[in-house]
Amino acid sequence: MLTISQLAATAGVTVRTVRHYHHVGLLPEPERDASGYRRYGAQAAVDLIRIRTLADAGVPLARIDAMLHAQPAEFAAAVTDLDAALQRKIDQLTAYRRRIAELAGGERLVLPPEVVALLDRMRGLGIGELRVRVERDAWILMQALEPHAVPQRIREKNAGFDDPETTRLYLACDRSVDWDPHDPRLDRLIDELDTWEIAHERDGSRAGYRKLVSSRISDASPAWQRIVDALAHRAERRRTAGHDS
Repeated sequence: MLTISQLAATAGVTVRTVRHYHHVGLLPEPERDASGYRRYGAQAAVDLIRIRTLADAGVPLARIDAMLHAQPAEFAAAVTDLDAALQRKIDQLTAYRRRIAELAGGERLVLPPEVVALLDRMRGLGIGELRVRVERDAWILMQALEPHAVPQRIREKNAGFDDPETTRLYLACDRSVDWDPHDPRLDRLIDELDTWEIAHERDGSRAGYRKLVSSRISDASPAWQRIVDALAHRAERRRTAGHDS
């Protein structure tokens, strides 16, 4: 007969584990003998080894008791079911690993390849990383709130970077990131940008995701905040004048 310590050593588990198996009903707990000790026979050692083996194989404790008492066909079916569950878990973890690996690419985690290529094009033109991050966030917002608009906007953006004047204004805005909001150079830049807006018939309203994008740009730089506010104000004046005429 074995003490609980000897039983645990036989199966390669701790005494605490044996007591836990008693608690959850997996292993019967014998009565104490005349000396006050619980004594375990060979069957308890065999059962504990089987329990440990199943647990080590990943079988949930809630299913072990049924498997211990299953007929061979039932046991085989349970093993097949457990294997399928483990494969699903492996597939899920593999997908998680793939997404974590994509984190290294940043934009590639949440944006389509065409947008990532556009952001890389901006970097190639010499546009600073802060402006690229703002652009990235704008695409994330658009994809979440107006996904139907993404393909057309990609085409428009690429066409814009094909235009030297549009590229020049992008670079000029990028250089203004650290300017004082009252720098007179901003006045000239705002005039140029407003002229560009009018020439390209851009709607200066801040509906939908554009409000969030404008807020993101403003948060990035006080100078950019002044540009955004000034252009929005001028666009609003034009709309009001158009309604009054």
